[in-house]
Amino acid sequence: MMKIRFLIPLILLALSACQPQSSQLDLLGPVPEIGHGLMQGYLYERPPLNSVQFVPAPPADGSARQQADDAASDALLPLEGTARWELAARDADLSFPSAASIFACAMGVSVSDSETPALYRLLQRSLTDLGLATYPAKKAYQRSRPFMSNQQAICTPDDRALLETDGSYPSGHSAIGWGWALILSQLAPERAEDILSRGRDYARSRMVCNVHWMSDTEAGMAAGAAAFAQLQNNALFQATMTAARSELDAQTLAVPNPQDCAEEAEILSAGR
Repeated sequence: MMKIRFLIPLILLALSACQPQSSQLDLLGPVPEIGHGLMQGYLYERPPLNSVQFVPAPPADGSARQQADDAASDALLPLEGTARWELAARDADLSFPSAASIFACAMGVSVSDSETPALYRLLQRSLTDLGLATYPAKKAYQRSRPFMSNQQAICTPDDRALLETDGSYPSGHSAIGWGWALILSQLAPERAEDILSRGRDYARSRMVCNVHWMSDTEAGMAAGAAAFAQLQNNALFQATMTAARSELDAQTLAVPNPQDCAEEAEILSAGR
């Protein structure tokens, strides 16, 4: 099956065929798929944000910004094969249900379709909106990825050929991870620092994987934040946020394994 992280380009072809839901506030009703396992987003009735207009062009060859990207990339190459490398490989998988666990330790709550259905749906649908915001700039710039320059390994070797044809700038994963961090810190403000820290580490995973430059992740986070701002004006998104807050207020939710979370924290700290 084609992996979800390469389906976003196909969304642009499918958006025009998507029809509005019969009930605009049907939080958990059926939602069309616009790819293998990828749900229609909340912003499907409007064109994706034109990220070319609000993120700067990628660094030019030989520029100070490119030199900074080179240095940041080179500094992370020794992490190949380490626990941080393995965590970065897991972070690369945006398919559900595995993607729902990315922020579990930061939130102190296990997210699942059965126990937190509104929050689970929120992550599924917002993924599309956040990722799409990067594609106008990706297509415009078609920047090559760091592994194509340094000829080193990547943490998801099966994806190498596909990544070579998908623009590096901005990072779609970084847009999604940072957008989710903003959404989740809104839902659980008492855990905001931990959630935002995990969101930044999530973007850094793309550099650890040797598939994105530092400036790719920064531009991706900016695109994700812009899409997050647009979602604030969407009634269905806001209604689902309200339902998700109610779920998180429950006192009986499962929590992630403390030992697993301690190990994750140690791994992330060592890779910063």
